[in-house]
This record gives sequence, C-alpha cells and structure tokens, in this order.
Amino acid sequence: MTTINIFTENIFDSWKVDEKDVIDKTRRMLEFYIKTLGEKSCLYEKDYDTITLDIVFCDSNKTQELNRDYRNKDYPADIITFAIFADDENSFIFDGEINLGEIIIALDKVIAGDNRDISHSKNREQELFFLISHGLMHLLGFDHQEEEEYNFVIGEQRKALECIEYDKI
Repeated sequence: MTTINIFTENIFDSWKVDEKDVIDKTRRMLEFYIKTLGEKSCLYEKDYDTITLDIVFCDSNKTQELNRDYRNKDYPADIITFAIFADDENSFIFDGEINLGEIIIALDKVIAGDNRDISHSKNREQELFFLISHGLMHLLGFDHQEEEEYNFVIGEQRKALECIEYDKI
C-alpha cells in the first residue's frame, strides 16, 4: 500500500480553502491516475512506498514572480507546476519516497474564473479541482505541447474529476 503525503499552504487571505477537503480529493485523483495511467506515468515500474507533493495557494502576483524568476515568462498564471520527479532525468527515490513536486495556484484567478471556458466548471471549487487535476498530470510527467497531448490530458482530467464527483462540488 502506497502512502500519499499531500501538504498544503494557503498564503492567500481572501479565500480560506478547505485544505482537508483539498487533500482528500487530491489523494483520490492521484490514486485514480496511478491506477489508470500505467506505463504512461513517470511512476511506472518505480520502486517506492511513499509519494509526496505540495500544493500552495497564493495570488497572481506570486505566480507572476515565480514565472519571471524560474521560467523567464513575465506574466501571472493561474497554475504553475514544478514537477521535481518527472522533469529531472536524474530524479531519485530516497528511502522509498518520491517527491513529485509542487502545484502553485493563484486563487484570485480562480475566483475571477479566468479558465472556466476550458474547464466547464460552474463555480470556484470546481475550477480549483480542475486546476489541481491538471497540476497532478504535470507532476506525473504529462505535457500538452501538441493538440493530441492536450486532448489526452484534458480527457484524463475529466475522468479523475468524475472520481471526486466533480459535478457535485
């Protein structure tokens, strides 16, 4: 049985996200991805017993700063993912633990609904989980530079969101 450690931090004062709910639903989506993505995932045939990831909630000023400092892109993003394990060819498993990385979400952009046309979400909670499911796909090694990759990622997200009863959020 794999242990999944999810740590959250909210540095955005205007929305006190239910972090316990986020951790529970993120864990369920990650378990779904691990079970269904198989050899496509960066975790395939890796020997581990613990997976760790972090989720940080902030504002778009912070995502713009991170974009500028680490990605040479000077604009605010709704989500930034630092996929430590998937993106590093020298990634390692330490004492049976994989650190997948970090998902950073600008809650002010979620509240504004900047991405709702893509996610088809009805409210900010749905938008939040759409972004988390997207970040998980990146942490597992998936990108979407080509239309086919994008369609695959969005399709898998929709399946993962169903496992947390996305329509009932």
